[in-house]
Amino acid sequence: MAEIDEEISVALIEDHDLTRMGLRAAFRQAGLRFLGEAGNGEKGIALLEEMRPDVAVVDVGLPDIDGIELIQRFKKNNPDSETRILMLTMHDSEKAVLAAFAAGADSYCTKEIETQDLVTAIRETNAGNSWIDPSIASLVLSQVKPTVAVGESFNSRTVEIRAVDPEYEQIIESYPLTERELEILECIVSGCSNAQIAEKLFVTVGTVKTHVRNILNKLGASDRTQAAVRALRSGLIS
Repeated sequence: MAEIDEEISVALIEDHDLTRMGLRAAFRQAGLRFLGEAGNGEKGIALLEEMRPDVAVVDVGLPDIDGIELIQRFKKNNPDSETRILMLTMHDSEKAVLAAFAAGADSYCTKEIETQDLVTAIRETNAGNSWIDPSIASLVLSQVKPTVAVGESFNSRTVEIRAVDPEYEQIIESYPLTERELEILECIVSGCSNAQIAEKLFVTVGTVKTHVRNILNKLGASDRTQAAVRALRSGLIS
């Protein structure tokens, strides 16, 4: 058993017995400190309030209250809690992902994720980084569109990341990214390296690094994954 992550405590809220059994074994094998599990939302809230895990892995489709309502209620009743939430679900729609982040989720994975990647997601979430499956991030970014201020030149105009549908506008906040920065952000979400981005956009690697640094600064992000997530979440930057 690995020991490097034994300081990371984890709780699991999932209604399927076999899934709980498999994840419980995987977490322990990875060296995570497993504090307990619950099969529904009400018991899940009680578990989180009692055990105060570092990371809670929460299924969206619970039998009584769904995982999104669970997060909302837990955070409302425990505003000072340091427990970070990783959503684990079969849902990969834009609406489900955005609703989860708006409710206060820190990371989002589908149940198709490999176990080793889920453990990595837990580590990253515990470290304060947001994790989102690349396929989901790409799906959500495909729903945003650029808006250009009238009267500005092509080189100076900026792009606001704004949801296509009005229902997303209360979740996604506009960020002043240039069109080139938006292109690079989309490449980052797709998993491209600086060299791959440079080749795709016909610019130097140094130019890409400069743009990436500007994107992180504008979004107040510490890394690429967090930058992508913060472009999708609202209320993170004043």
